[in-house]
Amino acid sequence: MACKIGTSSEWRAARLALLSKETKLNELSASIAAERRALPMVPITKDYTFESPDGPITLKDLFGTKSQLIIYHYMFEPTAEEGCQGCAFMAANFPDLRHLAQKDTALVVVSRAPIEKITAWKEKNFWGFPWVSSLGTDFNYDFHVTLDEKVVPVEYNFEPKQGMSGEQPGLSVFKLVDDQVYHTYSSYSRLDNLAGTYVFLDLTPAGRQEGADGPAELKTPAQYAQESKA
Repeated sequence: MACKIGTSSEWRAARLALLSKETKLNELSASIAAERRALPMVPITKDYTFESPDGPITLKDLFGTKSQLIIYHYMFEPTAEEGCQGCAFMAANFPDLRHLAQKDTALVVVSRAPIEKITAWKEKNFWGFPWVSSLGTDFNYDFHVTLDEKVVPVEYNFEPKQGMSGEQPGLSVFKLVDDQVYHTYSSYSRLDNLAGTYVFLDLTPAGRQEGADGPAELKTPAQYAQESKA
């Protein structure tokens, strides 16, 4: 939508009206964040063991020295040679992990692809975050990011999804207390609120300029690197 041309006084009046709404939105966001933090913690009773480049690693091991763990469920099925393009955009928007570490929080990416494929895709895109394989475990099924009605009833974003199958994006949060891992939060689908690129584009007159493919239309780091060589 094209912006109309106006005077400084018209702009200021419109901006102040918008500011009032932005303030209310910030207050609502803070309230929602408080409710999110207050969600009940659910003990993890199953032993999950993932495959890392250095060998087997448990869910508890993924915390490292931290008491909080964020897991991004990256769509990368075992038979694929490359990971999801849209998930690559989300990965490009991850914060500096040192900031998370300073706040007692670890971030790890999990996919069902074999660790060899994960490592190759990670290196191709110059990513440095930890990434492990859940292949051969129930982890993806239990957290509803791999959908297969032959394994578990199909549910996505907390709703039954008849006919939906395969890998799906999501994010889950865990807390380690006295050697016990707890699940505290999960979110699914596009997770736009976590993408800093969208936050910046939403400030511009043209906005996100999205097509039908959404975040998948944006290039991976490897594609940008190849483009710069052309």
